[in-house]
Amino acid sequence: MTEGNNMTENLYDATKGTISAVPAEEDEKKAVERRLNEEEKKENGDSKLKVPETAEKEFEPPEGGWGWVVMLAAMWCNGSVFGIQNAFGILFVSLLKEFGSENDEDLRFKTAWVGSLSMGMIFFCSPIVSIFTDLLGCRITAVGGAAVGLVGLLASSFVTSLGPLYFTYGIVFACGCSFAYQPSLVILGHYFKKRLGLVNGIVTAGSSIFTITLPFLLSGLLESVGLQNTMRVLSIFMVILMLAGFTYRPLLPTGSLSSKPGRRCPPMSKIFNVNIWKSLGYRIWAFGIPAALYGYFVPYVHLMKHVEEQFGKDANKEVLLMCIGITSGVGRLIFGRVADYVSGVNKVYLQVTSFLVIGLMSMMIPLCKIFGGLIAVCLLMGLFDGCFICIMAPIAFELVGSQNVSQAIGFLLGMMSVPMTVGPPIAGFLRDRLGSYEVAFYLAGIPPIIGGAVLCTIPWVEARRKRREKEAEADAKALNYNKNSETLEHDSVI
Repeated sequence: MTEGNNMTENLYDATKGTISAVPAEEDEKKAVERRLNEEEKKENGDSKLKVPETAEKEFEPPEGGWGWVVMLAAMWCNGSVFGIQNAFGILFVSLLKEFGSENDEDLRFKTAWVGSLSMGMIFFCSPIVSIFTDLLGCRITAVGGAAVGLVGLLASSFVTSLGPLYFTYGIVFACGCSFAYQPSLVILGHYFKKRLGLVNGIVTAGSSIFTITLPFLLSGLLESVGLQNTMRVLSIFMVILMLAGFTYRPLLPTGSLSSKPGRRCPPMSKIFNVNIWKSLGYRIWAFGIPAALYGYFVPYVHLMKHVEEQFGKDANKEVLLMCIGITSGVGRLIFGRVADYVSGVNKVYLQVTSFLVIGLMSMMIPLCKIFGGLIAVCLLMGLFDGCFICIMAPIAFELVGSQNVSQAIGFLLGMMSVPMTVGPPIAGFLRDRLGSYEVAFYLAGIPPIIGGAVLCTIPWVEARRKRREKEAEADAKALNYNKNSETLEHDSVI
């Protein structure tokens, strides 16, 4: 009735030669705004056909509570898994004495495969672990993995030759560790967002604490009870890891695995998340980091033997692993907190710096002719090793989002398996052929520098993508507004 009265008044004024169409213009503007609001509501799902609330409102982690217990459990996981792996240099020397022969020219090459295969399998299984984590959840995956790791470590304590260790320690134990480790990264995103960098730093510092203490514990156990009983003592760590996995209570909303009622098998899109590969920034990250890691694990395996050859068997070689462990823990805490203040994918620059320093320090190892110089190198290497590790998960969250982070981390770790596996055996082969580790350490420093250079392009790529998305969104809104304005003008004329 109001619109009819206004139009009547306008026509009446027009017959008098008076122009008073202001009320009609105001009504037309209101109609345009009303029409646009209705269409936006339909696009956002605010009409009668509402989408689920989880899709409308982004999930907000509690930033604490039970999350602190989960953080401590994840810290134990990182410590027990990578503490044992990083201390393999101590086991390496014992394996050479237990199963080796001085007449074997390829002794170090063969023995290094035990530790390299173990470290490589942890990462190689990660894509499969990410699928299990999405399908079964963090808790079941972690507990099951710890149980498999326990079986592998116990079986390793009964072998009497090097060959079976490739399977029991290098495959079974490592696969179990992989299934236990990755859920400890994913579950943190359920409880923390603003503090995720700091929490990741604390969690990954667990491996530093174990790297500091385990070399002395292993050395004492190997001297007093032997290699087999030492493996059995380490099995206790896996039992505690099983108990820690029960604390992983998920909070993130999850949709139904099957899109059809009564369907038992989940769709392939749920099993293999191809959306993460649509991000150019993630693709560069997933190829750049493995490229940087061909020499990463070499010092952890061969540094102890290099010290024996360079400074004698009485040299306190365990101190070097302790130095790496201490500064790595400090680096994870410091850079984990720093990462919380670095916006978006610019966190990648922290990893670039880490790889540059790690590469240079690897090249410095054979140049150190005094033990104090080697300690300084290990302190710096550990500090930036901690920086590289603690911000992996935060960068993954920035590149692909919380819903896709499980498989994003899984595929990345899987691609890291190749360089982590082949690096130490190649270094051992060079030592057996050339008589020293000098060339091996020089070559180990080159890949981190190259990989770091590749990662520098990620912030630029992501900034360009966001700029294009904003431009496309602005163009779409302008086009939509123009279309609606033309439609309303046409309707008002009619």
